[in-house]
Amino acid sequence: MIIQRRPDIERFIANPGSTVRAAIFHGRDLGVVRERAQALTATIAEHPDDPFNVALVSEADLAGEEGRLEAELMAYSMVGGRRLVRVRLSGEKPAHDRLVSEALAGHIEGRFNPDAFLLVEAGSLGRDSALRKAGEAAQACAVVACYEDEPADIARLAREALAQDKLGLTAEALDVFVSRLPHERGVARQEMERLILFLGPGRGFAASLADLDGFFGVEPEASLSEAASDAFGGRHAAAHAGLRRARQEGEAGVGAVRAMGMHLARLRRVAAMHRGGAPLRSAAKAAGVFWKNEREFLRQVTAWTVQEFDRTAGDILAADRACKQTGSTDGLLAERLALSIASRARRLGL
Repeated sequence: MIIQRRPDIERFIANPGSTVRAAIFHGRDLGVVRERAQALTATIAEHPDDPFNVALVSEADLAGEEGRLEAELMAYSMVGGRRLVRVRLSGEKPAHDRLVSEALAGHIEGRFNPDAFLLVEAGSLGRDSALRKAGEAAQACAVVACYEDEPADIARLAREALAQDKLGLTAEALDVFVSRLPHERGVARQEMERLILFLGPGRGFAASLADLDGFFGVEPEASLSEAASDAFGGRHAAAHAGLRRARQEGEAGVGAVRAMGMHLARLRRVAAMHRGGAPLRSAAKAAGVFWKNEREFLRQVTAWTVQEFDRTAGDILAADRACKQTGSTDGLLAERLALSIASRARRLGL
């Protein structure tokens, strides 16, 4: 059976019921997959880390030990209660997909321990996946597709995480904080934890946007990101100074090259979204562009062309390879790349 709505998913995780023998969480956002699987594990197993009651089967186990999954499903708990068998798949590999689907079918039919619960965590499973088909067709198996969080979901998670430590954000601060967060659940959670530590757990106040200035300014890659933006904005001197400052802060040349690659990737993403019909500001927000940098970023998006994006991507790849060669002067390579990008930006009218 398929479970789609968030309230239904949360109810299932809190109480899967005795008739359900298996669950499949799959999707591109492995952070959401892992988080939901962990929550269900805590519901089913009183002691999730108990190796006698919870078995973890990896792809390596599936490939190296024939019959391992079936053996785990046949075993009974040594301490009583429901036994949990967790299977972790990185993606849709035909061999693993077929093997787990066959074990799932056998478990649903009752060939193994009826008190065992099979929990599968996987990457995105396509419609042709045998595992997905088997799970969706069985009433005793719940199949949950895990998608990237929408801004509203991220905002809800942030409010809940902060509230647990007696903290909050004003509406303006929350909007800005959420706009900077990646959509990948695991990374977003880490940033929320970092914010809680920055504000001070248990202080019992709602932070304003001004309170977050220091938080946004302490990112270790801030100098590199600023230098990359200066380069793509055609500011030779500022980009050069930013890279020198980053070097003093301990950032290597390869990090600078990658920062320029990340800035290029974000520009291309926003440009592609805009060509697809999305308003520029909405596209920039979806890409995580910080509100203070939005005007400059959009100025760059409108000036750079697809052809120049492609040429610059090749230059960045070449510089990245050169930085990794033994004895390379990676700092100078990064500076030369930044100056080259800035010159190209100037020719584009920036």
